Amino acid sequence: MGQLESRAGELPPGQRLQRGWPVTHYGPVPRFRPERWEFAVFGATADGAKHAWNHEEFSALPYEAVVADLHCVTKFSMLGAEWGGVCARTVAELVPPAPDVTHVMVWAEYGFSSNLRIEDFLAGDTIFATHKDGELLTAEHGFPVRLVVPRLYAWKGPKWVRGVEYMTADRRGFWEERGYHNVGDPWREQRYSYQESPGDGPEL
Repeated sequence: MGQLESRAGELPPGQRLQRGWPVTHYGPVPRFRPERWEFAVFGATADGAKHAWNHEEFSALPYEAVVADLHCVTKFSMLGAEWGGVCARTVAELVPPAPDVTHVMVWAEYGFSSNLRIEDFLAGDTIFATHKDGELLTAEHGFPVRLVVPRLYAWKGPKWVRGVEYMTADRRGFWEERGYHNVGDPWREQRYSYQESPGDGPEL
């Protein structure tokens, strides 16, 4: 966390400071149906089982807040927001991954997906956010749950998250299959797949 903390409030290369919070996403805003909603953790779990919480149960998980920046690949950055919700490492403590897990796939509404290295998922400031600056997220910004991964570009943190798949090998998610960089580090300006080096991700 030391390197991240020392860069808090700085702009990665190619980014511009954004006042306010633009709405950016692919596809329509899903309708929230609490009676049908669940957050699932599955795949290579330590016990081999799928675990799930309904909305009431997920809302009762330990609430934490982190202050972190958000960097969009479209080149705007929003600095110093307070994100409240359930830290990813809390989810991993409640449902541990198997020892050989290297990546996760975060699944959202409409089958949207984004892959992350396990170390990025378990970072202390990676959070399944339900609130921003003390206010409940709006539907357009991801209510009831969006993932925020401050160390990576914002597409790595999907809106309307529904679950996490633990994986023992990497797979590309929705945007990674469509030309975005498999890692997505804003400080290295890893925007597009043509910038990838050997080992950055599976072949397209």
